[in-house]
Amino acid sequence: MSEPDDDFFRGLEQRRTRALVDRDLVLIERLHAPDYELLTPAGRAFSRERYLAEIAAGPFYAAWHHGPMRVRRSTTMAVVRYVAELGFPSGRTLRCWHTDSYELRGDVWQAVWSQATALPAADGER
Repeated sequence: MSEPDDDFFRGLEQRRTRALVDRDLVLIERLHAPDYELLTPAGRAFSRERYLAEIAAGPFYAAWHHGPMRVRRSTTMAVVRYVAELGFPSGRTLRCWHTDSYELRGDVWQAVWSQATALPAADGER
């Protein structure tokens, strides 16, 4: 099996975030490690269990748009970083730096940490 390139991880991140918006719980469970953690722009920490429960309970994201992604990788880890625009069911939007770290677990690449850092709102943004 050859080592994945940067485009593999860009595609993986798009697939993972599409699953979050679509609430594809089977795919979400597969792509998030058991010890996954999300740190929100507000500084809250979500365990995998809490994050999945929130997504299962109702729409968590309405949209997720990716800016150009930068990737750093080794044979068993990768980090993906980009500016994202997240839409929420309330109509609120958030622009943020989004960083995700992936690890190769068995034969599956899984997200282990995600962190979003809010960007200052420009004039006219919500």
